[in-house]
Amino acid sequence: MELIPVLDLMGGVVVHARRGMRAQYRPIATPLCASAEPAEVAASLLALAPFRTLYIADLDAIAGKQGHDATMRGLMESHPDVDMWVDAGEAAPPAVARRAAQGPGRPVVGSEAMVDFATGSAALAVGGAIFSLDYGPEGPRGPALLHEDAALWPEAVIVMTLARVGAGEGPDLERLGDIIRRAGNRRVYAAGGVRDLDDLARLADAGAAGVLLASALHDGRLSPDAIARFMG
Repeated sequence: MELIPVLDLMGGVVVHARRGMRAQYRPIATPLCASAEPAEVAASLLALAPFRTLYIADLDAIAGKQGHDATMRGLMESHPDVDMWVDAGEAAPPAVARRAAQGPGRPVVGSEAMVDFATGSAALAVGGAIFSLDYGPEGPRGPALLHEDAALWPEAVIVMTLARVGAGEGPDLERLGDIIRRAGNRRVYAAGGVRDLDDLARLADAGAAGVLLASALHDGRLSPDAIARFMG
């Protein structure tokens, strides 16, 4: 199971995401480095273990503001061996295709950003797109049919439980298991709630292809030694 550190970008810095309440996000304070600058936080996360992928949520772009593509290009130049998955709120097929072809990063298409079924399904048909099945406290976000019909999903799917992001409540194993059962041969990634090695073991046993991590890396619950033991 792949471990994928997360950067949430807002206002030019990395912020601490919690429960999807973006208006309350503040610059991250982490013992891993002395700054919330993206370059420093990314370098400190990638120094913890030989991670292959970095997930970036461009929260300003998701909100329809100026995004952080220039920052992400700089990160890619500094870490050329790391794949970057980027959720910039792009759910229209031309925008998804443009990022897939030109970068920076591989496009993550979030269900909450989809305006309707037709546009959303066309965006998912773009080669290279990753589908984020977004769930708020109220349940699935975005077109219901795209949550229900696994035949429409691309090869990689993220189960994004926003209410558990940064909350330390553990992953939503029940929902993840349902998605994995319906996903067939697709790779399914978990996001939200991971606390420790036991949670990682439960996700691996459930069949997750990978997991997105943030808080547990910053607060030391997943230390370099613990990560090495799991990856080993």
